[in-house]
Amino acid sequence: MLSLNLPAFDAKIAEKEGKNFIFDILRHRYVALTPEEWVRQHFVHFLINYKRYPSVLMANEVQIRLNGTQKRCDTVLYRRDLTARMIMEYKAPTVSIKQNVFDQITRYNMVMKVDYLIVSNGIQHYCCKMDYERNRYAFLSDIPEYCLL
Repeated sequence: MLSLNLPAFDAKIAEKEGKNFIFDILRHRYVALTPEEWVRQHFVHFLINYKRYPSVLMANEVQIRLNGTQKRCDTVLYRRDLTARMIMEYKAPTVSIKQNVFDQITRYNMVMKVDYLIVSNGIQHYCCKMDYERNRYAFLSDIPEYCLL
């Protein structure tokens, strides 16, 4: 897998029938090791180990209903009352972060109405804080520590 702009972690990788799988600490099971999954696992470990996000308040592949269709948010951070606080969208390292990626996470946020949006391809990371009173958002210079949310 490609080297990312995220700290390395002790990835648990297994091979089954010629395919690689990686252990997802949030889903507590092995999942197919795709380039996007490689980014997801690195980012989740980064949030937990470096930004102190509580793993018990995070979930991967969260299903939502949008315009009559089922969609999946890559990772969601919840508050202690289990309302959504942050949505994360990941792309493979070879996928450029362009407007269509922001459009995708914005559509998800029409349902979730979170405080923060994060988009990452493992190389570039963008974090936005939503301002619903002024109907806009602001890009942050860094991913905030959990205690600063």
